[in-house]
Amino acid sequence: MAADELICGDEAVLAMLDGWFAGRSDDWWEGFYADRQKPVPFFGDAPDECLAQWAGEHVAAGGRALDIGCGNGRNSCFLAERGFDVDGVDYAQAAIDWATQRAAELGVSVRWHCRSVFDLDLPVGSFDLVYDSGCFHHLAPHRRHTYVKRVREALRPGGWFGLVCFRPEGGSGLTDEQVYERRSLGGGLGYTEAQLRAIWSTGLEVHSTRRMLKPPPGADVFGEEFLSVLWARKPGDAAGH
Repeated sequence: MAADELICGDEAVLAMLDGWFAGRSDDWWEGFYADRQKPVPFFGDAPDECLAQWAGEHVAAGGRALDIGCGNGRNSCFLAERGFDVDGVDYAQAAIDWATQRAAELGVSVRWHCRSVFDLDLPVGSFDLVYDSGCFHHLAPHRRHTYVKRVREALRPGGWFGLVCFRPEGGSGLTDEQVYERRSLGGGLGYTEAQLRAIWSTGLEVHSTRRMLKPPPGADVFGEEFLSVLWARKPGDAAGH
């Protein structure tokens, strides 16, 4: 059994370990989103290329979607424009403020939540789509098991989970042991496609993993080749999709 599974039920241990990384989770992310003009690839308006592809195949059904680590709201707003009932959650108030402004400018409705996804009330079986573009690789190893469980339980039977995260060459290169030795994720952890399949096969059916595609300049979607894409589905009825 993995270390994150062994400690997942011990709230005191979780709280202690969370405290080791709290400085980055709090002030760092507020400062990161404070300057909207910095040259960060995903500070633009375009949705992820993999999400746009998925929506093109499933948009007719609409449904309820959760965007974890929504940042400036580009993916949340994209889904809302296509008829989804969307909740966007991010830890940083600066990100939520930006996302709120974006939604108002586009004339779309999204429920924004400024909090940790671990503190968010997620009714069991309430979402047709849970999407994570850049949150998972910023989680410390001891939170993986709980996070996968939260995603799985939030999905309706037949619901989809989409993930975009660092490949090994895009991450810090730190091992789990080094994360705790340094009390830092070093900017985010990278995962092989095999690792992602192993982690997300717990209660979900992994349908595909691949390298994210980098679109040509001027394209209306976002993508970077140092990122991986994973799509998985919760077993059960098609939930209208």
